Amino acid sequence: MRERLRRTARRTRENPVLRHSLRSLKPRRSFWGVVGVILFFILPELVAYFWGTEITAWAHAHYLTEPDRIPRLNYWMLEKLFQDGPSWLNLGIGVALLAWLGWEWREEKVT
Repeated sequence: MRERLRRTARRTRENPVLRHSLRSLKPRRSFWGVVGVILFFILPELVAYFWGTEITAWAHAHYLTEPDRIPRLNYWMLEKLFQDGPSWLNLGIGVALLAWLGWEWREEKVT
């Protein structure tokens, strides 16, 4: 079992298609790359952590009073988005991407 896992890990590391896919997932190491990670992964989860209950209550109140169907569904989706609090997975992905960018930046400065 352990040998099979090592063999699979080696094949995965050496796979050029997978390497290209991983490189395309990483944001560019620039100001806008860092800002993009913060805006799309970290900031929404911080908003959900600090103001999620208020946003949920507001969306639920508007859902109950909205006469039109489409805006009512928008309030329903907003309520469902924030009712469980922050997504720790998204927050972890954002922190991991920032760490990856920082690690590459540090490696470039060392060499």
